[in-house]
Amino acid sequence: MLSKLKQYRIFIGFFVIFSIITISAFYTVLKPKPKLPIFNPSDVNPELVDSTIQYVALDHEIADFKFTNQNGKVVTQKEYEGKIYVADFFFTTCPTICPKMTNNMVWLQNQIKNNPKVMLLSHSVTPDIDSVPVLKKYALEKGVIDSKWNLVTGDKKDIYYIARKSYLAVKTGKPEEMYDMVHTENFVLIDSKRRVRGFYDGTNLEGPTEPGIKNVKQLLEDINILCDEEK
Repeated sequence: MLSKLKQYRIFIGFFVIFSIITISAFYTVLKPKPKLPIFNPSDVNPELVDSTIQYVALDHEIADFKFTNQNGKVVTQKEYEGKIYVADFFFTTCPTICPKMTNNMVWLQNQIKNNPKVMLLSHSVTPDIDSVPVLKKYALEKGVIDSKWNLVTGDKKDIYYIARKSYLAVKTGKPEEMYDMVHTENFVLIDSKRRVRGFYDGTNLEGPTEPGIKNVKQLLEDINILCDEEK
């Protein structure tokens, strides 16, 4: 009798373990992978969207650009073709949000430095001050890896236009405000098809955020999701 009970216990134990493994395998296979939204202007808080494009609901993408980086190299959309990247807007003499943003971008750079799929792009919003030598000095101080992260300067109108019209970073209510100062804490996640996939508080590495706003560590998680999505 005892021997039969032992046999049954062995069988039941085996059956339970087999069932757990099988159910776990099915769950892993059938569980939908997380996917990031695609943001068009009509999907975004109107306070962050230029009024002239607020009602665009499809096919929004980052426009072509041509800027100069910290090494004096001309950087265009070609440099980011097929890449996932994070864009932001800063200036080297900013005493408020930019130091936090840059430190958090440095942290992000160190997390993605071995991932050839991911790059970073920081636009100076005071290009008349942030010349190539100034950007180079700043890049050396911050430990910028040239192959991963471009700090760019260029025509002020071009930078402000792309900030408002492409990256949906700052609202412009009137045409005369188009070239007013761009000062935003947003990090913007862009996929390999030039589409906006997320907005993040670049001053906040890992702390709590307001509803609908993510921090930089959550940005890293979303980059990994996007990498998996684009495999």
